[in-house]
Amino acid sequence: MRGRLIGLVLILICGFIWPLTVQAQEPKPIRALFICGGCCHDYEHQKDILTKGISARANVVWTIAYDPVSNTHHKNPIYDKPDWYKGFDVIVHDECSSDITDEQFVQRILAPHKAGLPAVNLHCAMHCYRTAPFPKTTPWMEFTGMNTNHHGPQLPIQINFVDQNSPVVQGMKNWTTIREELYHQEDLLPTAHTLATGKQDSRRYKDENVVVWTNDYHGTRVFSTTLGHNNETCNDPRYLDLITRGLLWSVGKLDEAHLKK
Repeated sequence: MRGRLIGLVLILICGFIWPLTVQAQEPKPIRALFICGGCCHDYEHQKDILTKGISARANVVWTIAYDPVSNTHHKNPIYDKPDWYKGFDVIVHDECSSDITDEQFVQRILAPHKAGLPAVNLHCAMHCYRTAPFPKTTPWMEFTGMNTNHHGPQLPIQINFVDQNSPVVQGMKNWTTIREELYHQEDLLPTAHTLATGKQDSRRYKDENVVVWTNDYHGTRVFSTTLGHNNETCNDPRYLDLITRGLLWSVGKLDEAHLKK
């Protein structure tokens, strides 16, 4: 009788402690702010495609700051808040705001990133905030790691992963996109590191250009890709895998604990 009683007590204790241990081992979700809006893209649908696709692959919870005004000079209302960045582990910039040239405004966006807040930049984010001395390298380009100010026609892009040792793209296979915009770099900054290049079968544009890279911005991790103009590309599982891994890398959590199986 006594043995049975001891066994029952041990079962009850283990049943109480085990859920607490599992709960303690589960990592907290990554809090991400997705900023999108501006010219030339279907941000209304891409915001959902990207955030849902990433959350299906990693433990990320989102706040979405979508600006429906579709021009290149409207400021996203999220930036009206002086503490717009507080409470987030990473910011995803998916804006298309090339004609916003207020340097004080741009520096307010860059300040938390200079202070250590990781970032992910997607597609037209590389063509944003063209303050002086554009077309030379601007403060925003120092943040993204690339000086680029033009792109070619929409044609399939042949993607070639050039650094398979990087944890971001390790094991990824080359692929060819649908018809997409290939951004052409004037300069990849010394702080940036190439992960993948792309080229199109075009008579006018034959150069191979960097399409995926990381950047060391004053010690802050920044992941960027110029891919992702069209919804079909954003919804491509290979693209979603790439963005997910880039985001996790930026916050230093690219591991099995944070990737969903």
